Order: sequence, then C-alpha cells, then structure tokens
Amino acid sequence: MDKYIIGIDLGGTNIKSAVFTSEFEPILERSDSTDAGLGPAHVLGKIKIIIKTMLLESGIDRHSVLCMGMGIPGLLDPREGISIFSPNFPHWENIHVVKEMQREFPFPVFIDNDVRLNLYGEWLHGAGVGRRNIVLLTLGTGLGSGILADGRVLYGQTSSAGEIGHMNMVREGRPCRCGSSGCLGRYVSATGMVRTFTEELDQGRESLIRSWVKNDSQQITAKMISDAYDLGDPLAIEVMHETGRLLGFGLATFINLLNPELVIIGGGMSAAGDRLLGTVRDTIRKHALKLSSEACQVVQAALGGRSGMLGAAVYAARRVEGKW
Repeated sequence: MDKYIIGIDLGGTNIKSAVFTSEFEPILERSDSTDAGLGPAHVLGKIKIIIKTMLLESGIDRHSVLCMGMGIPGLLDPREGISIFSPNFPHWENIHVVKEMQREFPFPVFIDNDVRLNLYGEWLHGAGVGRRNIVLLTLGTGLGSGILADGRVLYGQTSSAGEIGHMNMVREGRPCRCGSSGCLGRYVSATGMVRTFTEELDQGRESLIRSWVKNDSQQITAKMISDAYDLGDPLAIEVMHETGRLLGFGLATFINLLNPELVIIGGGMSAAGDRLLGTVRDTIRKHALKLSSEACQVVQAALGGRSGMLGAAVYAARRVEGKW
C-alpha cells in the first residue's frame, strides 16, 4: 500500500498545507487564511477540516498516511507536542497540538518550530543542499531563524535556539508580546516594516502609497512598499533600506557568533529580493568580522513558500524512522 505524508506550515497570516508521497513528491497543496485572531481552538479546528478535505480530494484513506508534520511559530516542546507561546497568535499558550490532532487522526503527528522546519526543507531539498553550516531566516508576519551547525540543527535546552527576532536592537523600543521591547522582529518583518512606514506618514512624510490607500494606513502592505520602491518613491526606498540595515546588524552578530557558510532568507517578505538584501549584505560586509563575512553568502530561499510544508513532511518522516 502506498504511504503518504502531510506537511503543515502554520503562519500568522496563512496555513500552508500539502500531501506528499513517501518520496516527498507533492500530491496536493493549498493555502488558507489563518484567522489567528479567532483563537487556537478555531485555528486547530480549521487545520483538521483542511486535512480531511485534502485527503478526500486526493482520494487518500487516512490509514494510508504515514505521519504528519506541523510547523508552528514561537516556543514549543517538540517532544511533548505542546505549543508553549506564539507572539503573533492571541491566547496561544500551552496548547497540546499533537493531542488535539490525534483525537481526530490515526497517524502520528509531530510538531516543531516553523522556522526550523523551513530550515530542514531548504537544507535537504533547496538552497542549502550539501552545506553544513547554515542560518535560515523567515521574514513574514514575524522574524525567526533556524541554525544548522556542523551538520546538526540546533535546539538548545528549551528548544528555543535561534530566536533572532527577540534580539534587543532598540533600547526601550516597540513593545513585544515576549515581554521585552525593541526586539528585532518588531522592526524587521512585514508587520514591522509597514509600521515604520506608517509612522513616517503620521509625521507628515509624503509617499505614492498615501494615494493608493486613500489615506487609510491600515491598508498598507509590505508589497506596496516594494512596488513604490520600484517607482522611485523616496520614503519607500528609505524605509526598505533602514529595514535592511537593521537586519544586517542582527545578522552580523549571528555571523560573528556562528560562522555560517550560508544565510538563507525565506518567508513572504524575501520577495523584496535585492531591494532589501543589497543593504543587508552591505551592512554585514561593514560590521561583521571580515574572515567570517567573506566566507558567508546571503541568498534567497530556493523553495519559496513550499519549504515549510516540505520541511514539515521531511521532519515527520525522520521522526517516524527514529533518525531525529
């Protein structure tokens, strides 16, 4: 009997879901809005419906599913299957995700941090194939990172290694749901960049985008800032470069500490490409140790939005095999 693997990438904005063969060939993929503000019970219920729908549409019996992997933002206990805290998900604390899923499905379910699962995907099937020292960042609703050091993914004592988004970059800066303030992710993320932009508009700065949204700043998106950048909008260019500069300082510290050979930038905001990464690379070159920075490339993710789903499937399969 053929076996299948499900990969779920839970993001602050979208739930990306896929069914793969045991050889990680995609059978079916989809993306649905997360509706994070409606709470964990709603989100988990929606994931269950998505899984049932995918299996029905692909004609796969649930008993033919070998396992399922789920990437979840924030702090968690992957061995116990508990999501401890997720800063972009209201009321998301100590949620036993695995137990909730296994009430509905007969196959084993495994969870891990969403960025680590993106790292597994890019390392084994994307931009990081053959590399042993990688830092992967996802730039989306928030900012997270996963670390591969000498061929091993780092977890740390509480499975929270790599929380670059909570590196304090601005003293007494924007408050963060982690309890601190000035965290890098409050500035370097789609949400953070849009906030920087709207704060400048509130100070009276002008931009093409003001007319695009008819002065409704809540309609501004990171993509609009990229589009305005391409049209030569001075404020969009300034904000994009400032975001890249802050990310560059954060990565310079990571490069000095970890000495990676590759930094992979993924997540929806990575679509900004060299508009953002040009400033990131320039800042790293100026502020990281010369020997370390010259040995490290900064590249875009190769798998795009698929890396989290694929990484989740790979991770689950290896957990079933007892490899991780």
